[in-house]
Amino acid sequence: MNRRQALLFAITLFSIVLFLVLNLALGTISIPFEDVIRILLGKGGEEQEIWYNIIWKSRFPQTITALVAGAGLSISGLQMQTVFRNPLAGPSELGISSGASLGVATLILLSGSISQKALSRMGLIGEIAVTSAAIIGAMAVMAIIMIISQKVRGNVVLLIMGVMIGYIANAIIGVLKFFSNDEDVRSYVIWGLGSFAKVSGDQVTTFVVLMLILMPLSFLLIKTLNLMLLGENYARNLGLNYRQARLLVIFCSCVLTAIVTAYCGPIVFLGLAVPHLCRTLFTTSNHIILMPAVTFVGAALALLCNLIARMPGFEGALPINSVTALIGAPIVISVLFDKRRAELT
Repeated sequence: MNRRQALLFAITLFSIVLFLVLNLALGTISIPFEDVIRILLGKGGEEQEIWYNIIWKSRFPQTITALVAGAGLSISGLQMQTVFRNPLAGPSELGISSGASLGVATLILLSGSISQKALSRMGLIGEIAVTSAAIIGAMAVMAIIMIISQKVRGNVVLLIMGVMIGYIANAIIGVLKFFSNDEDVRSYVIWGLGSFAKVSGDQVTTFVVLMLILMPLSFLLIKTLNLMLLGENYARNLGLNYRQARLLVIFCSCVLTAIVTAYCGPIVFLGLAVPHLCRTLFTTSNHIILMPAVTFVGAALALLCNLIARMPGFEGALPINSVTALIGAPIVISVLFDKRRAELT
């Protein structure tokens, strides 16, 4: 690691701390920074009970969810772009997000038709049911992808298969929406917009623990990912079982995407934009640098997006996917233009 990269890591870590505190302090109700620190240290008085509840029961779970989800999606995106050697590959390209969406759509849209009671009215039971349905849907698609990856050798064919599975899932969702009532369709559309605020209570602990187990496992694949950059033939000559390695990387990426989608809904552009941004900023393709870089930058960018979505002056919160798209799309476009300009010069 050179001095420039070390400085970038320091700036990124400082940004994470800054955005974390801003997420706790700013919102529909602004809380002074010194009071935020005092409450976090457990020194809040009785007059601060309202602020205490806002921070610990609402903003802190949402902030931690954004931090962990952003890091997880960015790691997943880096793995996908490396294994497929495709700059436009992202966490959702293999249909995992579509599978989770299909699971949720099936539950929400059919539950109202069968029981005549909208799932959104069932409170905590409804939230747990939606999360479980998303995990089941994502894992079902992932199982199909794993089977296909053992039968298909080419990465391009596998990528196209994943996209086709996504189209099939979206087609089924369209049919379900056509035959469902307006309230159920609205509930599904709101879920599909994505939100870091859906995770609360014991769900936060479960989500964070799962991600903290899965993300470090991705770091064990750094050497494998570096070998994959050399191409299949070179990697095989260096002793890598390429097909097994590809299966392992895809599995790890899919599980990360599935868990985030289940708890937060389908979050777009973070997994696609952050790896591009990190390659440009850190000027390297070495995953020893890139893996921690995308983890920290993804966390910082997710916190920034969550902060913008809850900026003072907004009633409620903006859809997080609208914010991630507005930030992520220009990043990808600018990086691709820079690469094209470099190729021409």
